[in-house]
Amino acid sequence: MKITESYSPEDRWVDDSACLETELCLPDEMVRTGTQLESSETGPGLVEQKVKETEDEKEALRFVEQKQQLNDPYYNNTGSQKKQTLGEVVSVSTTKGVFHQLLLTSAVLVLAAACGMPIGYSAVLLPQLYDVNETLTIDIEMGSWIASVHSLATPIGSFASGPIMDRWGRRPALLLAIVPLFSGWVFLATASSHFLLLLGRVVAGISVGLIAAPAQILLAEIAEPRLRGLLMGAPFVSYSLGILLVYALGGQFHWREVAWGGTVLPLLSFIALFFAPESPVWLARNDQLERASKALTWLRGCPIQAKQELNKLTERFEEEQQQNNGRPQNFWRSLSEMAIIKPLIIINAFHVLQILSGTYLVVFYAVDIISDLGGSDINSIQAAVLTAIVRLAFTFLYCFLLLMMPRRLMVTLSGLGSGLSCVAIAAFMYIRTGEPKTELDTYIAAVLILIYIGANTGFMTMPGIMIGELLPAKIRGQIAGYLFTIFNLLLFGVAKGFPYAKAALKTQGLFLMFGIASFGASLLLYLLLPETKGRTLHDIEDYFQQRNWFWMNRKRIPEERQPDGEEGKPLSNE
Repeated sequence: MKITESYSPEDRWVDDSACLETELCLPDEMVRTGTQLESSETGPGLVEQKVKETEDEKEALRFVEQKQQLNDPYYNNTGSQKKQTLGEVVSVSTTKGVFHQLLLTSAVLVLAAACGMPIGYSAVLLPQLYDVNETLTIDIEMGSWIASVHSLATPIGSFASGPIMDRWGRRPALLLAIVPLFSGWVFLATASSHFLLLLGRVVAGISVGLIAAPAQILLAEIAEPRLRGLLMGAPFVSYSLGILLVYALGGQFHWREVAWGGTVLPLLSFIALFFAPESPVWLARNDQLERASKALTWLRGCPIQAKQELNKLTERFEEEQQQNNGRPQNFWRSLSEMAIIKPLIIINAFHVLQILSGTYLVVFYAVDIISDLGGSDINSIQAAVLTAIVRLAFTFLYCFLLLMMPRRLMVTLSGLGSGLSCVAIAAFMYIRTGEPKTELDTYIAAVLILIYIGANTGFMTMPGIMIGELLPAKIRGQIAGYLFTIFNLLLFGVAKGFPYAKAALKTQGLFLMFGIASFGASLLLYLLLPETKGRTLHDIEDYFQQRNWFWMNRKRIPEERQPDGEEGKPLSNE
């Protein structure tokens, strides 16, 4: 590969080798049909002889076989005879294409780690500022503002991110959002007053809000179906790593030096994303087909595969324009369509139940909760590091579960495990009420909390994945920012109200509420969430155009037409 001068990022990558169409792809007819050419045209056994010639052609034939195995038309069964089956449009990239997808994801992961650092920075900053020898010493009131103002600013960025990425693209939106993140760290590192400290926290918070939606949407739109869950879940691992990184730096350096260190990751991610291609979905929907073709060819490693996927994108866009009589899509009118109402209800209902299940509250108030459960005098920094490590480990595990397990099974088991562990904690506390707290109580409480965090982390990875997968392309960019805004406002409100709820319900009552919410989230997703593992975004859109609300009422295919041995496939008709 070499970088060449160009007017667009998609032109920077030029392959020095021969044409991918001849080296990595089978002929167009074979890629479309997944069968051998007629013997009258090619001669018997010609394909087998060609496959033996090079390893690249063997790999290409394997891609065709995978496409045949994924041929399942039930998602597209909406009454139109012109719909293509999944096997005709599913994207199966070459090894080079997979590498390129991982390369672009890595740039987003660096940015996700950069977003995690401001979250954990208050745990580093506040203890040092409470020191009377510090030039910018603070009281408890100012400390609470420094800690919470970041969360207050995040919804502002989330609200603005939708229109920005819809107007200028996913990649430019991320590049623009990195600027205030870098600036926020500079404000913090050079702060000479409390106002500048607050300003740095606000600017960084706005930036984190600006980044969340474009990052998830970009990964959803560049990833092939079989890798989409893994790639969209990976930023949560990186986010947790960012929190751990700032804790580690805070244990060794002054808060100003930590702030200067916080500028490194935003700078690296800016450079990496500057050379990355734009989302081909956004390019195709904004009449930039040449750039979209180059981006898809780079991401899939095969020009024929890229051409097929681009044709599907343009056909979808043209159908939408015909339905609107050539007029631009009206955002508010789109919200009245059932195909959009259904995913919005699923996403927002899950957001509420996820927050009420304590996914973030237990992290925010880990020390208080463990103290109530076991009476242990645990150091606050140690508790923060421990919970971050546990969350990181389980987030990493769930990323691979997203690659191997159906989404519905994973999230249902996660909710059931979370609910059962919460009920166990509530029962343990009720039994031990009025009894003297012992060291054994502390160990039991720690184990139960560990089980709860491990099970509930599956919920933590789902909101971003659901927004990236379930929303249709015509409103995906614009509405994603609004959904993250609602989520952040709900989270802030519940977090602020947690101490009052704890005083009224006691800790055992809170965990009982967490358990009920966890069971409710599992039931909601079991009934309504479609299985999206291995499905193209087009097929998910088509599914929501069906009349059914419940997953078990979806249109099914005859048993003889079902592929065998694949996860996430619908049950056959009786």
